[in-house]
Amino acid sequence: MKRALLDALIAAHADNRPAVLATDLDGGEQYLLDDPCPPGMDPELHREALARAARGKSGVASRGERQLFVHVLSPRPRLVIVGAVHIAQGLAQMAMMHDYEVVIVDPRKGFASPERFAGVRLVTEWPDRALQELKLDGRTAVVTLTHEPKLDDPALTRALASEAFFVGALGSTRTQHKRLERLRQHGLEEAALARIRGPVGLPLGSITPAEIATSIMAEIVQWRRRGPQPARAPA
Repeated sequence: MKRALLDALIAAHADNRPAVLATDLDGGEQYLLDDPCPPGMDPELHREALARAARGKSGVASRGERQLFVHVLSPRPRLVIVGAVHIAQGLAQMAMMHDYEVVIVDPRKGFASPERFAGVRLVTEWPDRALQELKLDGRTAVVTLTHEPKLDDPALTRALASEAFFVGALGSTRTQHKRLERLRQHGLEEAALARIRGPVGLPLGSITPAEIATSIMAEIVQWRRRGPQPARAPA
């Protein structure tokens, strides 16, 4: 592998960006796939390789006798949990089982402690600053759990201004209505507010913290694998 190519892959990994490495199975030439088409590559083969990469699966792309092995290098998805509450303990463990990078955000150090969240990254800045520094991207899900407007609302505002693929907030339907009204008063538009999944979690009839965490993780998985889902009718 050429040094310039290796450096580009290292930079993508450091920035938590996906990369696609294509290897010509005949001549052994290697490329980082993006637009435009690399010099010397058949444009149709390039489009086929990009289409495979978009599906997120490594494999062979071919056109005629030309074949490329397309290696998709995807960073881990990330779950940012605002509120180091009891539900967050179970949710963090479930997310790590699904190979998510987990970040707990809570300025209350008595809640966000290593004793309660072993092996989890803890950020004790206020949520608006913390989420700005975390640079939320399209592989990030954000869930607020505190029921405290001074913590949840700034976090939701930051999340809705980002490319986060999922934004959820814990609370009853009544709590969600009050939350949306507060955010409207802060200038958020309806298109942004419609992104909030609240009450967060699939309707499993969950009661215990572990069951609620299960319902939240299930909804995140659903969105990541199937894309945005229709809004649910109010309970």
